[in-house]
Amino acid sequence: MPAHHHSASHSHHGHSHAPRASYGRAFAIGIVLNLGFVIIEAGYGFWADSMALLSDAGHNLGDVLGLAIAWGAALLAKRSPTERFTYGLRSSSILAALFNALLLLVAVGGIAWESIERLIEPTPVAAVTVMIVAGIGILVNGFTAFLFMGGQNDLNIRGAFLHMVADAAVSLGVVLGGLAILWTGANWIDPVLSLVIAGVILWSTWGLLNQSLTLSLHGVPRDIAVPDVRKALERMPGVARVHHLHVWAVSTSETALTAHLVMPDGHPGDRFLAEAQQELKEHFGIRHMTLQIEIHRPAAHEHDPDCPLEHPHQGHNHGGHHPHEGPSHLLPQ
Repeated sequence: MPAHHHSASHSHHGHSHAPRASYGRAFAIGIVLNLGFVIIEAGYGFWADSMALLSDAGHNLGDVLGLAIAWGAALLAKRSPTERFTYGLRSSSILAALFNALLLLVAVGGIAWESIERLIEPTPVAAVTVMIVAGIGILVNGFTAFLFMGGQNDLNIRGAFLHMVADAAVSLGVVLGGLAILWTGANWIDPVLSLVIAGVILWSTWGLLNQSLTLSLHGVPRDIAVPDVRKALERMPGVARVHHLHVWAVSTSETALTAHLVMPDGHPGDRFLAEAQQELKEHFGIRHMTLQIEIHRPAAHEHDPDCPLEHPHQGHNHGGHHPHEGPSHLLPQ
C-alpha cells in the first residue's frame, strides 16, 4: 500500500463572497417606529383596560429588543477575521436569531398567563380605542416588514421580517376583536383574542427557533440536502467516492463544506477544483469549501469506512509509490 503525503496549500484567490445588503437604515427606522408605537399602545392599553393591546405592546417591545439584537449581530458579522476568530464574528447572527426566538417564547408565556386571569374575571374594554391603536399597529408593522422583505435568504433578517409580519397580522386580529366587542358587548373576547395572539406568536416563532438551534449546533441549513451535495461531487469526472462530507452554517447567510474526494487517477488540477467550487456555489449556495483529494484505490478500502489518512501506518510501503501519487490538495475558501 503506497504512502500518502498530506500537504495543504491555502490562498485567497478562490474566495467568493456574495455582496451583503446593508440593513442598517431599515433596522434604525424599524426600531424607532416600533418603540414609539409600543409607548402609544401600552398607554392606551392601560387607559382602555385592554389585555389585547397590552399583550401586543409587550410583544412589540420584545420585537424592538429583537431588532436591536439582530442589528448588533449584523454589525458584528462584518468584523474582520482574527487569529482567534478565523471566521470573524459571523456566527453572532445565528446566536441573535436563537435569542430572538427564546425571547418571543418568554413573551408568549407572559401573555398567556395574564390572558387566562382576565378570562376568569373579564373587565370592560374601550373597543373603539383598541381598534384605532391596533390599526396604527398594522401600518407600523407592515411598513417595517416591507423594509426587510429583500433579506429572506438570511435567517437573521428573515427573523426580523417574520416578527413584523406576525405583528401586523396580530394587530389586524385586535381590530377584528374590537369590532366583535362593539357588536356583542362580550368583554371575554379581549382575553380570548390575547390567547389567539399568543398562539400566532408561538406558531411563527417555532420555525425560527428550530432553524436557529440547528445552525447553532452546526447542523445543515434547511435548504441544503447532503445526499444531493454528495451526488453532485460524485458525478464530477475522476471522483470514485466521497466521504467525510460535512456541511454547516458559518452565519445565517453563509454555508461551509469540507469533504474528502477519492480520485485514484491522481490530482485533477486546479481547473477541476474551480469547477467543483462553481458547482457547489451555483446549486447549493455553498461559498466556503475545502476539498481534500485522496489518490488511493477505493477497492482496497471498500470494507473499511475509515479514511486511510487517519491510519497512516496502514498505508506505509517503503518500496515505492503509486504512479500517479502527488500531494493532497485543499481547495481554499
